[in-house]
Amino acid sequence: MDKILLIDGLSIVNRAYYGMPKLTTKTGFNTGAIVGFFNIIFSIINKDKPDLVCIAFDVSKPTFRHIHSETYKATRTGMQSELKEQIPVLKQILDTMGIFRIEKEGFEADDLIGTIAKKAEADGLSPIILSGDRDLLQIASKTTLIKVPTTKNRETITKEYFEADVIEEYGVTPTEFIDVKGLMGDSSDNVKGVPSIGQKTATKLITEYHSIENLYENIDKITAKKQRETLIAHKDDALESKFLVTIKCDVDIKFDWEQLKYNLVATDEVIELLNKFELSKILAKLAVVDKPAPAQLEIDTIDICALTFMDKSELSLVVDIQDINLHLYLTNKQKTVKTIVNLHNTDEVKVLKKLFEDPNTKKYVYDNKTLRHMLYNLQISLEGEVFDIIIASYLLAPTEKDYDVKTLLGQFLNVPDIAENDFGAISKSIFELVPKMHSELEQQDMLDLYYNVELPLSKVLFDMEIEGITINPDALKQFGEKLQLLIADIETQVYEEAGEKFNINSPKQLGVVLFEKMGIPPIKKTKTGYSTSAEVLEKLESLYPVVSKILEYRQYTKLHSTYVVGLLKEMSSDNKIHSTFKQTITATGRLSSTEPNLQNIPIRMELGREIRKVFIPKSEEYTFVDADYSQIELRVLAAMSGDETMINAFKNDIDIHSLTASQVFGVPLDEVTSTMRYKAKAVNFGIVYGIGAFSLSDDIKVSQKEAAQYIESYFENYPAIKSFLDKLVLDAEQTGYATTILNRRRPIVELSASNYSIREYGKRIAMNMPIQGSAADIIKIAMVNVANKLRGLKSNLILTVHDELLLEVHVSEQEIVTNILKEEMENAINFSVPLLVEVKSGNNWFETK
Repeated sequence: MDKILLIDGLSIVNRAYYGMPKLTTKTGFNTGAIVGFFNIIFSIINKDKPDLVCIAFDVSKPTFRHIHSETYKATRTGMQSELKEQIPVLKQILDTMGIFRIEKEGFEADDLIGTIAKKAEADGLSPIILSGDRDLLQIASKTTLIKVPTTKNRETITKEYFEADVIEEYGVTPTEFIDVKGLMGDSSDNVKGVPSIGQKTATKLITEYHSIENLYENIDKITAKKQRETLIAHKDDALESKFLVTIKCDVDIKFDWEQLKYNLVATDEVIELLNKFELSKILAKLAVVDKPAPAQLEIDTIDICALTFMDKSELSLVVDIQDINLHLYLTNKQKTVKTIVNLHNTDEVKVLKKLFEDPNTKKYVYDNKTLRHMLYNLQISLEGEVFDIIIASYLLAPTEKDYDVKTLLGQFLNVPDIAENDFGAISKSIFELVPKMHSELEQQDMLDLYYNVELPLSKVLFDMEIEGITINPDALKQFGEKLQLLIADIETQVYEEAGEKFNINSPKQLGVVLFEKMGIPPIKKTKTGYSTSAEVLEKLESLYPVVSKILEYRQYTKLHSTYVVGLLKEMSSDNKIHSTFKQTITATGRLSSTEPNLQNIPIRMELGREIRKVFIPKSEEYTFVDADYSQIELRVLAAMSGDETMINAFKNDIDIHSLTASQVFGVPLDEVTSTMRYKAKAVNFGIVYGIGAFSLSDDIKVSQKEAAQYIESYFENYPAIKSFLDKLVLDAEQTGYATTILNRRRPIVELSASNYSIREYGKRIAMNMPIQGSAADIIKIAMVNVANKLRGLKSNLILTVHDELLLEVHVSEQEIVTNILKEEMENAINFSVPLLVEVKSGNNWFETK
């Protein structure tokens, strides 16, 4: 028997909208509801495999129910604008996909679904109805299944109802369910029902009398006087309510089953539309739906020597290494070709080397850093002008989660789907994509940022990855043993205070022990039990010693798993860690690292800082030199805001935190206490992140009122900073993005959100991004300039952590390198505020701090 899936469109899209994180295109168009909608329906389709699919939508005009009752749905608020704008696009996508969609003026989607379901039953089909509206339970039968979406463990699942399931849960048949709803009413639709009659009473009455009409025929049998009088007084309301909640199953709609057949094919039109709205997640799901494989681009395979006669002024290059052969796909203005290089043939490798190292060939690639790694083992470098579409796309859309090549080609070129291994088509598309990206970078004034900072930086990062940083394995193992002893000791102390042994790493067991057995007042509960998050425990640690020990236990176990086990796992045969530096991850422009993440080496706890002792120079001929910008974000804030008080403080080498404390607390500079300075420091850095009184009060353990006074006093003493931050928000609200000193852009779609909290978050981004992003720009400029000055020396840049550079320096070059660092880092940009760099050396990383 064929299955037909009937979907309540607005019910599902509403659920998707409120259940999905905010997603937008580069231009700020909201797409979260669309993505969530398809996530839900594709999940159902893949599970139930219907033969026919129909999606019904409500219309915005009044229905027969509104005409019958002026108060029907009168209390409903309008649809959120962020959701409303997505509905026409969703319908356009459904129509382009060929998924049957129906709506009819004067009727609701429920009526259309009910009508089609009854006709389907009559024609021998098995209807499946997907809706969050339980009114549709009245349609359930032995063959019609109602699926109501719910959430479990952050995933959408469905609760299923045939006729028997409705009876089991509600105690009435689907038909009687209408009468229950009629008596109790429906506040969401402003359906009155009968006052004081809830679901329990309504169910009891209908179980006995089976319908509202029969109930009133036997009204004298109701023994409870007040209930009987209420029912009599509101008979018209009960009957009207039943009319309003009854789904009409005989709507005059014309269709045939052939129209509803589900045969989703990702046509070029579908791909183009999904790419237009940057819906790569939906496009990816279409790959598992019946879809013809894209035809591969037909290209000629030429001999490697024939490259000599090819126009190589500009080429897109895609490399695929298979065993001993390197498959190279090249595109120029005339054609796309493929050549195969035998990596054991030195003559062929020489031709390859000449091509990649030719300074006169413009090379268009996807991810030049990865390509450099592929060529490195062949002793080939990538020279000449390079255009990397992944770096360009990152600058143009820095908030994207990833920049896979197929998505980029789809978004920028609207090309039909390309098979992952169709490297010829990818090469051709990259060649076509570069001028478009170049033009967009030019329009957004980011060519200088691309060519003089980001692109050369990728080569610097490649060199750092190749060089790596040496680990002392014996010292690391000893540190691990020390941690294990500490962990075991704290574990014993926790058990003693708790009075029993339990799994400290289990949030559930920990919650029971702390909040039930030990009687500590719980702060927060979740669906799975008591919250034992760090945020919760930190609020309790000063009151309960056991909580303090648990937090300490967590710190030590994380240190052991992440930085002892983790580093040993990642260490290569030469005792080095070759971390991967990520250039296209953070929206502010900051760098990150993975495998392992060396950016998060703990610095606040003494034992955490000790992990730096295991990082050592590669031999006795080398030492570590560490260069760290001093308060760079505050210096950027001073320069960008033009605040004379702060600028003069930095110019005259006055401690900025003491100065702020002096002004905020109204005391002379020489009377500032360490506590005052600590609080002022929190205010200084908090302002950079758009902090509010609530967060500041939590950070420095004062009342919100006191924190608000600190912030107010701060802005009174630094008025130019207040004006500057306000202008940043205003500019971002008008343009939709924030910029750094090098014109790096960060779209801030949050500023246009209907939700207040999200808008406030957007304002904090608008205030912070220009400062943090500009600091990132400066460190990147410094890295490129320092690397250029190190050419020809034995010393190497090996690590960067936010505002810090770590170098492995030959002892004979220490003075030269120190001077290079001071010169290039402090003069990375022409500022009204001096940039100060602290340079230290040591025999391990710990000693440099």
